[in-house]
Amino acid sequence: MAELKNWYLICYDIRCPKRWRKAYKLLEGYGERLQYSIFRCWLSQRMREKLRWELEKILTTEDDLILIRLSQQCVRDLPKYNRSNTWLLDEKGFRVI
Repeated sequence: MAELKNWYLICYDIRCPKRWRKAYKLLEGYGERLQYSIFRCWLSQRMREKLRWELEKILTTEDDLILIRLSQQCVRDLPKYNRSNTWLLDEKGFRVI
């Protein structure tokens, strides 16, 4: 059975450009950048914990990091109060041939 996944917003403020680049490259492998230091990622609990562990190896105590899990209701309501291209999803799904 597949693991349950959720959308996460990952926001960070990293003081050192070298650490910032490392975190940025790591996050590119997990999700999509929405703004300068904000990513959205579609993660299972296991993937989230792995990402968190990898980020903690890069960050120091002077850096800030927050992971926010979005409920399905939150994601569904995003188009109601944002610009139409704010949170685009590939809704094609699968084709059975």
